[in-house]
Amino acid sequence: MAALTATMIISLAGCSAEPEPAPPAAPPLTTSPAAPPPTTEPATPTPTAAAEGAAGALPAPGEPLFPGRRLIALYGHPGSVALGSLGEQDLPGSVRRAQEIAAQYQALVPEKVLPTFEIIATVASESAGRDGDYSNESDVEELRPWVDAAREAGGYVLLDLQPGRADFLAQAQLYADLLAQPHVGLALDPEWRLLPNQRHNKQVGSVDAEEVNRVATWLADLTRDRGLPQKVLMLHQFRLEMIKGRERLDTTRPELALVLHADGFGPTEDKLKTWNRLLEGAPAGVVWGWKNFLDEDTPMLTPEQTVQIGPTSPVVVTYQ
Repeated sequence: MAALTATMIISLAGCSAEPEPAPPAAPPLTTSPAAPPPTTEPATPTPTAAAEGAAGALPAPGEPLFPGRRLIALYGHPGSVALGSLGEQDLPGSVRRAQEIAAQYQALVPEKVLPTFEIIATVASESAGRDGDYSNESDVEELRPWVDAAREAGGYVLLDLQPGRADFLAQAQLYADLLAQPHVGLALDPEWRLLPNQRHNKQVGSVDAEEVNRVATWLADLTRDRGLPQKVLMLHQFRLEMIKGRERLDTTRPELALVLHADGFGPTEDKLKTWNRLLEGAPAGVVWGWKNFLDEDTPMLTPEQTVQIGPTSPVVVTYQ
């Protein structure tokens, strides 16, 4: 089954204005340049040291992941240049690139910064495929080397789902073995959640809060039963209608850190309007994420500008 092209993905992942009252003005962004990247390439940790670093970077079971940490992620699918920055280089190169970007943020914030892979595990597809769900599900063993490399580098992984007509929970359960690892969380992308008879690139998808809550219950139970550190459950959003009944999202499970991720490209002013719109009326107990688009943002925010977004600084930042 053919994956969607980059053009098709980009055409929907935007910051389209909504017919709502104008949001409050965004806090000013500094125009000072970002901290320069390291002048020398960071050394790749040895497996033993890296494994110890990964364990030390995560909270003990029962303790919160945030505050105290930030995740700085490359987004995409292994081996696919069209789907984001993660696939623009091989696995060792992706580890180094994630470390280099994380180092820029570490120079700016007191929290521990974890280099992160946001891996599109199920990719929205133009064709229905044999299962009819318009989604290509990656094999677990295809993703395992990337999950292992992130652990060895002391980093984090978010498995991203673009389910088409499949249910988010059904797809998440395909990756239970990977999600049982302490450094692996989950991201849901409602933009690519289709209703019956819908097709990708014809409309922006959406999901009801009750479907998200079923995923949250399953993931929280898995985390509790395995004695794992608190996990990220991240929801991508750039329009309010993408998560229907957002006020009903379950934020009560201590096993999960629920992240609302402002996912959209375009001029900075439009992105900040979307950000403020998403902040209004958000359920209590969520934390926030932000996406920087390397080619489509005009201009793309520097790391220093990104951490200064207010009134709440994003704890998860992804680069597509």
